[in-house]
Amino acid sequence: MAEALGGFAAHLRDERGRSPHTVRAYLGDVEQLIAFSAGQGCASPADLDLAILRSWLASLNAAGQSRATIARRAASARAFTAWCLRRGIAPTDPGARLASPQVAKRLPTVLDARQAATVMGHAATAADDGDPIAVRDRSIIEMLYATGIRVSELCGIDVDEIDADARTVRVLGKGGKERVVPFGLPALEALRAWQELRSSLQPKEPALYVGRRGRRIDPRTVRAAVQRLTGDAGGPRIAPHGLRHSAATHVLEGGADLRTVQELLGHATLATTQRYTHVSVERLRATFAQAHPRAELPEGG
Repeated sequence: MAEALGGFAAHLRDERGRSPHTVRAYLGDVEQLIAFSAGQGCASPADLDLAILRSWLASLNAAGQSRATIARRAASARAFTAWCLRRGIAPTDPGARLASPQVAKRLPTVLDARQAATVMGHAATAADDGDPIAVRDRSIIEMLYATGIRVSELCGIDVDEIDADARTVRVLGKGGKERVVPFGLPALEALRAWQELRSSLQPKEPALYVGRRGRRIDPRTVRAAVQRLTGDAGGPRIAPHGLRHSAATHVLEGGADLRTVQELLGHATLATTQRYTHVSVERLRATFAQAHPRAELPEGG
């Protein structure tokens, strides 16, 4: 089991190009499955069967795990058993018949355009005193909202991956896929202000955004900054992914087609991008109900 787990980790990392965070999540799930199956008398992946997999999920449910968590762990188990079959470690793939619990799809939390403008204005005001960290955080929040990139992609940007003349940034997305994303003038203005002060933090690497010690900024620092700035602006306190949701929704509401938004966000499938159309429809329905004189018709009318 331990040998198979090591091979599976290498497969996720080297062949499928999964991020370190994703690899850790998959391995943690499979380690739990292995520990459970060992208690059922399984000594190798070849001993796993559908009954054991179902019993494992049932035990998670009994322990109070959420549907989303159980669905994710079922997906990890399916990936593991499929890999074992391909590698000849197991004679069958019991995970192919393993069902996952249905997870209710929740609409992502987004800022409306007015709230987004308020947040950006607050970040600009906070940076007025010229403090390098405040100026950096303003650039970060402008860049996240302007481009819709992931927090991991933002943290990975190097100085030479910015083209100020073309107003584009080159980012490395999921699966090692590179894409070029445009941004607007407000983000460029905030970026230039940060670039003028970046050297004051004595950068020790080519990262565009660095911390107080000159090292590449980490996602936790970015999340803390975004949550602080959005909360202090008087609106909902959201994480960087909320800015990504907001950017996607506003671009769609502005008339962009789904394929364009898919390219901007770096989604592997159009189905992932389509979730943002639901947000726009909900907004449209709410606006209609509030503004249209015949939104609420009398019975029989």
